[in-house]
Amino acid sequence: MPRRTPRTTLDRLRTSRRFPGFLKTASICVLVAGLLSPLTQQAAAATAAAPNDYCGGQCSDILPPGENGNATLAQILLNQAFGTQPSHAEDQLGPYANLATGYSGLTDSTVNTFFNDASFGVPSDQVASSEKPGGRGDVTIVRDKKSGVPHITGTTRYGTEYGAGYAAAEDRLWLMDVFRHVGRGQLTSFAGGAAANQGLEQQFYRNAPYTEADLQAQIDKAVADNGARGQQALADVKAYLDGVNAYIDASDSGRYFPGEYVLTGHKDAITNAGTIEHFKVTDLVALASVIGSLFGSGGGGEVNNALSLLAAQQKYGVEEGTKVWESFRERNDPEAVLTVHDGQSFPYGGKPADAKGEALPDAGSVTQEPLVYDRTGSATTTAAKNASATAAKTTLGSARRGMSNALVVSGKYTASGHPIAVFGPQTGYFAPQLLMLQEIQGPGISARGASFAGLSMYVELGRGQDYSWSATTSGQDIIDTYAVELCQDDHHYLYHGACTAMDEVEQKNSWSPTTADSTPAGSYTMRVWRTKYGPVEYRATVGGKKVAYTTLRSSYLHEADSIIGFQMLNDPGFVKGPQDFQAAAQHINFTFNWFYADSQHTAYYNSGDNPVRASGVDAEFPVWALPAYEWRNWDPATNTADYTPASAHPGSVDQDYYVSWNNKQAKDYTTASWGDGSVHRGNLLEDRVKKLVAAGGVTRTKLVQAMADAALADLRAEDVLPKLLKVIDSSTVTDSTAAAAVAKLKAWVNAGAKRTETSAGSHTYADADAIRILDAWWPLLVKAEFEPGLGSDLYNAFTNNLSVDEAPSAGHGPTGSHAGSSFQYGWWSYVDKDIRAVLGENVRGGLTEKYCGGGSLSACRDMLISTLDQAAGMTAAQVYPGDDQCSAGDQWCADSIVQRTLGGIKHGKISWQNRPTFQQVVEYTSHR
Repeated sequence: MPRRTPRTTLDRLRTSRRFPGFLKTASICVLVAGLLSPLTQQAAAATAAAPNDYCGGQCSDILPPGENGNATLAQILLNQAFGTQPSHAEDQLGPYANLATGYSGLTDSTVNTFFNDASFGVPSDQVASSEKPGGRGDVTIVRDKKSGVPHITGTTRYGTEYGAGYAAAEDRLWLMDVFRHVGRGQLTSFAGGAAANQGLEQQFYRNAPYTEADLQAQIDKAVADNGARGQQALADVKAYLDGVNAYIDASDSGRYFPGEYVLTGHKDAITNAGTIEHFKVTDLVALASVIGSLFGSGGGGEVNNALSLLAAQQKYGVEEGTKVWESFRERNDPEAVLTVHDGQSFPYGGKPADAKGEALPDAGSVTQEPLVYDRTGSATTTAAKNASATAAKTTLGSARRGMSNALVVSGKYTASGHPIAVFGPQTGYFAPQLLMLQEIQGPGISARGASFAGLSMYVELGRGQDYSWSATTSGQDIIDTYAVELCQDDHHYLYHGACTAMDEVEQKNSWSPTTADSTPAGSYTMRVWRTKYGPVEYRATVGGKKVAYTTLRSSYLHEADSIIGFQMLNDPGFVKGPQDFQAAAQHINFTFNWFYADSQHTAYYNSGDNPVRASGVDAEFPVWALPAYEWRNWDPATNTADYTPASAHPGSVDQDYYVSWNNKQAKDYTTASWGDGSVHRGNLLEDRVKKLVAAGGVTRTKLVQAMADAALADLRAEDVLPKLLKVIDSSTVTDSTAAAAVAKLKAWVNAGAKRTETSAGSHTYADADAIRILDAWWPLLVKAEFEPGLGSDLYNAFTNNLSVDEAPSAGHGPTGSHAGSSFQYGWWSYVDKDIRAVLGENVRGGLTEKYCGGGSLSACRDMLISTLDQAAGMTAAQVYPGDDQCSAGDQWCADSIVQRTLGGIKHGKISWQNRPTFQQVVEYTSHR
């Protein structure tokens, strides 16, 4: 029977134009969450436990807020008015949140109090419902009572994928629709003109300005280049889309489609007039471009790097300024935490001995290329223009934020002798979540886990029959900036000596107020000028010559290529051990760290199409668009080139343990983003896991506790604050304000330096004053420590490369504030190295000079006390000024995680944790 709720009078109501504007976006990554309804279904015949499950009941997972992303118009109205929740809309939120206060008492037998049982199949007494989507006899979707996760079992490959598409639409149709419009740069016309919607579509259109022909060509090439697997992938996609579209038709005719279609004016609640467009293959390529851009495209920032280098050279001279710049860049810092820590070296992205082809801009000549033209109405507001500026900064920088962690321990160091892994991606918090859970069993497919909505023909992060895998964002540089010399006018450039016209691509968008988004009418045109070297991002002069700076990434025009790697990971006939896992990951062209565990082995592999650069090219800076400096064997027609071989990518099997929190992968392997130094949030995992391994007897409980403990730690307080206090304690503190602040900070450090509630649900931090003081002090001390020595121009240039702080209450990450992920980017390594140098301690890979107090311990101490006095005097309302979620001065709320209820269903805030959104805990007991 169709998955739906019986219609009531409310289903037929036309909503008032005064309906709260809950769909109006409030962050740069606004994603309108379309929630389909939970449905009453008949319980099916008993489903036996799967015989192909080798985890022995020791695989668990969690994905808040809940599996059900469906809400009819009636359910949206009820939620808005009374707070009622559709079934399974938030039943994973409580267990997820409760780990923050419950992990200390965790045991192996209570792990699934905070996680789902991720065993294959559904026990007979836990079957909530069963359906034959589209009336087909070759596929069944069973949902379990606890979480409502779809367990899709097919007897044919087509039926299996049809069921996967049908289940995806049941749980995430509106979100899928939003994403395909984001990927095409058409969000405002579809979902409304709120300023953040404008910013979001601009962010992705600037990065991937594809035409329909471009999207089709990508799937054609991915299929053609991969033989039988490519053909199978296309067949899987088509079957999946048939399932999606079957659900669209069924829900439309049955009138149980997502209520957001009514609220945004696409459907009429009374007459049912309006259309929900069917999905097509190119929609999935557009979806993939969004996900790849958010989480798997390392690199960029070369123009900002050039500007800070020039500022350093302006202050210190070319030779010394270059040394200063390199010391802050920390390309290969010897004190950085490493994922592959067994001494292996994987040179990539290092500084060439003799750089060639650099095209540094003339001073003051750089201007950012406009994207938006012909603004009208609400597109002309200050908020709209600010959103555009933020979108451009997000796209053009090298920082890729908030993406995932992993803790993996070899069986040699566990109590059972089997490897244990706790890992998952940090993808922000939404309602519904960007990811969805599912189990897929069919010919050539056997997996359970998480997939991005609309791309769930395969499990992307999860488990197979006797192995699990996960990923973190890696961020190695697959994006280069080229300086194309202009000729004739601003829209022609020299390509191999010939004056060549740029390709103009544009998208016109307009919007009007709806019930969901009351933003007044407006419109604009996004226009991108494309060259063979990628889209134009800046204009400048180099040596007096007019140039356009373009960005070229290896995954540009290749958003669909990774489908083959995911297909392999889901295939039990392909993955039978760690080497097969690594071979599958080698087919993923996005930049990720991949981790693996089975009952005997662990493994790691860093994926991505790393281009082979011309000899002497420094990937940190723009280079001339000339044949001598192009990627080796680069073909501009297909954007293909030679890529570094798998052996050159960081990889390992059966290392004693692996940790990753977006830190440096291996010795000599440079990531594009700044901040891989002596203090990184990866150290929070490294220190805890290394201690566990040294003691031996690691259990699932102990590894989860290590993750959960790190998730509450303030990196600055744990790893840097003790050194700051050491400077202050170098003589007696006589200032009473500073002395009181120091006492509070010491007590906090001694208590573990965590941001945690006094008790579950108190909404008040233990050591609240100390936390407030450090939050206020950090930006003050960093500025006072470094700006006098660097000078304002260079200090500001470096802060454009690497932000000073990323505390939980800051507006940061792909989803803005209240996003959980924290402490990825900041100046903690610089402060750590500088303070240790001033103290006379050994520093490997130190800065070129001492900055705190000009190198004087007493002057440094005076600065720290002065800024500490200032910070201690700041009120909570000054430190936490409030936002759309919190009143000024509410410290707990400022840090809290918000499930961005940008669709119809609202959820409550939860206490801060710095932890994966989707997470697995696995320990396999046997192997095929």
